[in-house]
Amino acid sequence: MGGICRPPSAVGVLRHLVQEAGLQDHIKIDCAATHDYHIGEPPDGRAQFVSRKHGYDISDIRTRLITLEDIKEFDLILAMSWETLSFLQQMAPRKEYHKLMLLMRYANDYEEATVPDPYYGGVDAFFKMLDYLEDACQGMFEVISKRVTQYQPLSSS
Repeated sequence: MGGICRPPSAVGVLRHLVQEAGLQDHIKIDCAATHDYHIGEPPDGRAQFVSRKHGYDISDIRTRLITLEDIKEFDLILAMSWETLSFLQQMAPRKEYHKLMLLMRYANDYEEATVPDPYYGGVDAFFKMLDYLEDACQGMFEVISKRVTQYQPLSSS
């Protein structure tokens, strides 16, 4: 909701997967908040710490609000919680609903429907959050990368 914990951490994981696969020219990744609590701020220090421990640098990300243009532009809008998904559904035109879903639907190792918000917890809550995000992002990346490589042949060197 505030955009300083879960969204930038997910971006860190996804950027890593996309760069590893050489698909950065084909897949655009961004994150945005649904509420203006932290606009312009970097990710929470605990999120940055845990991300760095896992090899992801998210220090360049700054929180911004999601816009209607984002919903129209992006092919997929992933929510971390039921509340965020509901907010997005209220914001989006009906013809864009198919793009809105919970990120955890792509998880393979965790059964939870949502990514727990670590904001009011200690650093352990952030490690748990990142475990969920790595699982769900990996599952989503497997689906997305297949679609991208089917329709956008990769150049070979």
